[in-house]
Amino acid sequence: MTVTVEVCIDSIQSLSIAQQAGADRIELCASLKLGGLTPSMGTLYQAMQQARVPIYAIIRPREGDFVYSHDEAEVMLKDIATARKTGCHGVVIGALRPDGTVDLTLLDAMLAEARGMGVTFHRAFDHCTEPMAALDALIARPAVERILTSGGANHVEQGKETLKAWVDYVRHTTLRIMPGAGITAHNAAEIIAHTGARDIHLSARTTKASAAHTHAMATMGEGEKIGYPITDPMQVRAVKQAVARFS
Repeated sequence: MTVTVEVCIDSIQSLSIAQQAGADRIELCASLKLGGLTPSMGTLYQAMQQARVPIYAIIRPREGDFVYSHDEAEVMLKDIATARKTGCHGVVIGALRPDGTVDLTLLDAMLAEARGMGVTFHRAFDHCTEPMAALDALIARPAVERILTSGGANHVEQGKETLKAWVDYVRHTTLRIMPGAGITAHNAAEIIAHTGARDIHLSARTTKASAAHTHAMATMGEGEKIGYPITDPMQVRAVKQAVARFS
């Protein structure tokens, strides 16, 4: 089997780094520190000009839970339409109802807007109160290619037994389970071997030192005085090497 290594990024600088390091697919975000938010239109257009691998844009209008108001849903639908216009290969979506079940009405609306694009259901899945019912609902929607999940745990290693059960459950369907949350070169091969998954997701982040020669006393966010997060090519290459034996 071949393992697809997906790298999530939140800057255009990280795109070229991740691609050169061997990423097979990109999840394009803003603000990974907040769990990933919808990237700007400018970022999408620039990314598609540079894309050499599939680019999937996350559609998430804010941090926090995955229960969305009508206005937020409209924003998400418009963002999906924008991603399609830029030529983006796919979108990463998810929405829940207040009781923790998948918001199938909003999901179906997003899938209709994403027609012709690839679709990943993101880690809203790990907040589902009825994950098996959610699995059945997503299996019934072939437009959804995969689920990004930690197995309902804080860390992928804690959720590996559940991940294995879910991989087995969807084995004879078109849906794939993609482990994520804490994937490194040290555990990637073990997670793939144990779960039988064919996709793996990681952020592979490091900190790039600030290019500014001066630093103001006023701040606009955490860490701005020392630098900002960026993809570490060594981490991506190490994970690619770790899972190469499955090819």
